[in-house]
Amino acid sequence: MKTRTEISAGAVVYRTASAGQSEVVLILTHEGRWQLPKGWVEDQEDHAATALREVREETGLEATVIGILDTIEYWYRSTYDPEPARVHKFVHFFLARYEAGTTDDHDDEVQEVRWFGIKEAMDALAFDSERTVMAKARETLTRAQESHA
Repeated sequence: MKTRTEISAGAVVYRTASAGQSEVVLILTHEGRWQLPKGWVEDQEDHAATALREVREETGLEATVIGILDTIEYWYRSTYDPEPARVHKFVHFFLARYEAGTTDDHDDEVQEVRWFGIKEAMDALAFDSERTVMAKARETLTRAQESHA
């Protein structure tokens, strides 16, 4: 079986909701999993640009990158190509602030887009690695709130 490496980028997009609490956006895939928006890096695209493009495509939202959160890696078996392959995947995740747009404007790759409180998002996320990324986002947002208090 062939082996290849893939590089993707995505983001934890947040906004401040009522009572000053942060909300984050998740996507529901057609496989029925709640995940963070992410996708493949295209030719000559930097990771932050990829993250914002994927957020726009998969959620319908415009956002501004605040900083890098984490890079996760995992292996999976790809069956997209005619010949199956083992894929070593790296995903660069950023923290991004919501600027504009509506979750109704997501593309067909996504079944649903929804805002969650951070705890609810942690419970809903399908993968441990993305829960770890969300925990880092929560820590960053908490520190930012405390420094402005």
